[in-house]
Amino acid sequence: MRHLMSPLDFSTEELNQLFDLANDIEENPAKYAKACAGKKLATCFYEPSTRTRLSFEAAMLNLGGSVIGFSDAAASSAAKGESVSDTIRVISCFADICAMRHPKEGAPKVAADRSSIPVINAGDGGHQHPTQTLTDLLTIRSLKGRLDHFTIGLCGDLKFGRTVHSLINALSRYEGIRFIFISPRELTVPDYVTEMLGEKNIPYEEVIRLESIMPRLDMLYMTRVQKERFFNEEDYVRLKDFYILDKAKMELASPDMLVLHPLPRVNEISVEVDEDPRAAYFKQVQYGVYVRMALILTLLDIHVN
Repeated sequence: MRHLMSPLDFSTEELNQLFDLANDIEENPAKYAKACAGKKLATCFYEPSTRTRLSFEAAMLNLGGSVIGFSDAAASSAAKGESVSDTIRVISCFADICAMRHPKEGAPKVAADRSSIPVINAGDGGHQHPTQTLTDLLTIRSLKGRLDHFTIGLCGDLKFGRTVHSLINALSRYEGIRFIFISPRELTVPDYVTEMLGEKNIPYEEVIRLESIMPRLDMLYMTRVQKERFFNEEDYVRLKDFYILDKAKMELASPDMLVLHPLPRVNEISVEVDEDPRAAYFKQVQYGVYVRMALILTLLDIHVN
């Protein structure tokens, strides 16, 4: 039995197999429509989520399975003090696979250690968000045709952004990746990330101005400043509009640069950018369903001929 706690849990070869499966699901959805008939997915979400939770639910329903679960810790026995370990042991009696989001780093790993069904980390605090990373990688591979030899700019909240941390870790395994980190000084990427890149001799730069590096990017990964990660309201208000990607900035970029965003956005990407063919963030959402379908099949060891 396998779990997914980090995007590094899968080798690059296994990721290629997963993405090949996701692309086949995209091209032949009817072939997979009953693959999980009789199977149940439990979505255990201890903090709010729309996109990720509904993406998992859509994925399982598209495979012919069913979904149970809760969307808020207050709607679960956690409100009564039940531990994650006990919850997952109970859920294991009801479901075949579980997707868990939790505000505490490492909570899904605790669940996986006690579970008798596969557990997928659907986000744990500011730590990891592996299925968003799988979504990002599938989007890049599908639209660019490769996962190596490009320059990616990551912009916004690089300190608390778990999607950013996961993506950097995942891309660091591919050849020829160059990172440019764009953030205010208060939200720079954590030291453990830059230390890891230094140890692997992977080139990176840290800049403050987005405009200065737009022409050099093959990809721009925008993130929102996350109000829920701030302890100080004043700091959030001061930094929330630090970067806004608009039409004028897009004119500085190459004709084939992709703009990605894990969503939800607040106002860091102007709606006028949505019509630009380089804006890939809504395609990203669709790829998220395909990759989660592929992941569910892989962890349940279900093969469709």
